Amino acid sequence: MNQAKILALPLIAAMLSPVAASAEDGDAPSITPYAEIRYRLELVDQDGIAEEATASTLRIKVGFKTSEWKGLSALVEGEAIARLGPKDYNDTVNGRTAYPVVADPTDVLLNQAWVKFRPVEQLAVTGGRQVVNFDNQRWVGSVGWRQNDQTFDAVRATFVPVKGFSADYIYSWRVNRIFGPDSPQGIWRDTNIHGARVELAPVKGATLTAYGYWLDIPAAATSNSKTLGIRFAGSQPIGGGAKLLYAAEYASQSDYEANPADFNLDYVAIEPGITAKGLTAKLGYERLEGNGTVALQTPLATGHAFNGWADVFLSTPANGLRDIYGDVSYKFGEGSVFKGLLLRAVYHDFRSTTGSVDYGSEWNALVAYPVSKKINLSVKFARYNADSFATDRTKAWFSVESKF
Repeated sequence: MNQAKILALPLIAAMLSPVAASAEDGDAPSITPYAEIRYRLELVDQDGIAEEATASTLRIKVGFKTSEWKGLSALVEGEAIARLGPKDYNDTVNGRTAYPVVADPTDVLLNQAWVKFRPVEQLAVTGGRQVVNFDNQRWVGSVGWRQNDQTFDAVRATFVPVKGFSADYIYSWRVNRIFGPDSPQGIWRDTNIHGARVELAPVKGATLTAYGYWLDIPAAATSNSKTLGIRFAGSQPIGGGAKLLYAAEYASQSDYEANPADFNLDYVAIEPGITAKGLTAKLGYERLEGNGTVALQTPLATGHAFNGWADVFLSTPANGLRDIYGDVSYKFGEGSVFKGLLLRAVYHDFRSTTGSVDYGSEWNALVAYPVSKKINLSVKFARYNADSFATDRTKAWFSVESKF
């Protein structure tokens, strides 16, 4: 790892600052530099693996973005991930297989570089390396939890002809995954990925989204699929400052292009909830169907956000996955000495969709606190208790993040 490259990132931002300050509101576009720094300590104890993992890593992002000029704007962003301390974890490329996986390999790379063209107010086309997050990131996301983002080399068009209606289309020829370019699975090249979604606001506070994703990934043919779905989500005031929360989604996934399997599988998600005076409570049901040979998969998703933070189910087992969960959080508001403090607890019960297999259960907990407008602290915990799938594991994280 070239430490000089890491140190160079904040220096680049410093050099760009005068450019932003001297830009005029005339013919020339303004340039705004920015930086993000995130330190994380991750601990993993996993049954069946001899050693316990301790990963101390630092991520630095530095970039600049321009204002719109004659319909054009741009963003360039570099990213560096450095290990601080011993190599007591398997980052998927360092060969330390006696330790559990913490998928944060060290690297210095170009994270984003795109140009956006807006010929009219209602239409924007973005081309280049970019972060893409659709809806709740169940199907397409940037995996922002890991130190290295998932990005797409792609062209994306967004059309918003009237308020309450939008349409998106994306074509991607390369996926830059969280494992980094040194991993055989770190880059999916020569992909033929299409995504389309239409979003409506039929009533105030609600969105109705229809989507389709066609994945042709030569490096991972078993991930080739066609997914068509619909999602309805929103909130409704019910008096006394309380709101009813709701989300319901259905999708059908089938084999596509060179996938050697033949399948047609369903996805169902239902999540009612309520929020009032800082307290939010949700109950959820999520079903990713499997037939005993293959299962519905979401290879481009931000998987960490679903089915438990221990990441046991990033890939759906062949017998499918049924996840029933409860999620309770409380955020201290105005007038409290703990203003901004977030406390959250989640419980999952996992079973198969075929064969009635009891996989196991998981507890998650989170404490997050904004020390200032630019600095955030968080402590996170996950405990998976295996029954008939995988092995017990405990994970804990401490993070400090700052944005400038």
